[in-house]
Amino acid sequence: MATEYSIQIASEVNNLTQVESFIEQLLAEGKISESVYGNVIVAITEATLNAIKHGNLENPKKIVSINTSINSSDIEFTIVDEGSGFDYNNLPDPTDPSNLEKVNGRGIFIIQNLADHLEFDNNGSTLKISFSLNVAEQIEA
Repeated sequence: MATEYSIQIASEVNNLTQVESFIEQLLAEGKISESVYGNVIVAITEATLNAIKHGNLENPKKIVSINTSINSSDIEFTIVDEGSGFDYNNLPDPTDPSNLEKVNGRGIFIIQNLADHLEFDNNGSTLKISFSLNVAEQIEA
């Protein structure tokens, strides 16, 4: 049986501190371990920042929702913005030499490398990001 948590924030960059506090609370309550905490906080704040800036265009009247489902083996975050989505199948490669100097374009790449699974829904306005909670088993395998 999964345990559910959620938070909604107005689309302002300074509200990322609320998301960080939300994740820190999950850590404090023992819902996530120190071993995955770093990956979780970086990936989820990056996804939320993308939702605020690119999805909701920093419109404080639009909401970003973060829903969390935790079971014995993994934790899944669903980040939803009110934007129209984006073409997630044709993202530029941030490791390509022609893209190295660009300020944008690394967020999804970072999330993909930190999470165990990333899924796009609703034309990209919904991201499902999951992390295995059985990190010790992955290391031994």
